[in-house]
Amino acid sequence: MPSPHTLAETEQQVAEKLGDLPIDFEAMAVVSNLFRAANATRNYLERTVLAPHGLSWTAFVVLWVAWIWEPIETRQIAEEGGFSKATLTGVLGTLEAKGLLARERSERDGRLVTVSMTEAGRELMLTLFPEFNGHEQTIAGAVLDERRVELADMLRRVTQVTEAQR
Repeated sequence: MPSPHTLAETEQQVAEKLGDLPIDFEAMAVVSNLFRAANATRNYLERTVLAPHGLSWTAFVVLWVAWIWEPIETRQIAEEGGFSKATLTGVLGTLEAKGLLARERSERDGRLVTVSMTEAGRELMLTLFPEFNGHEQTIAGAVLDERRVELADMLRRVTQVTEAQR
């Protein structure tokens, strides 16, 4: 659901409330707008592309990671997707029940679980991802073509700095 306040209204209100504090307003604007953009993008993609396929954002991320890296251990999926193992367990159960992926004990270490896509899962991703990418193009359309590479590079740097702080 979109915020009841525009970005301009929010930034004005923040400036009024925090104007006397020694705050780097540009840094705050970068982080808050990055967060707001990420949430808006996720909500848009869930509503337009994923919901018609009965998928949540987390389920899509699990499918994507498994599709790209299969076979992959569950701990690696959790790390790549940025969610807890408990969350992953529930999502894996749902996706397995839908016949989209399969879990099995690792051959090299029986304590670990490996995930692979089923043929139905691969077929879904082959049709779903081009549709998903079409919506990515719509979202990226807010940025001039010649600035997209620059924006993607800036976001990679933000991600690298943030992940290095773990």
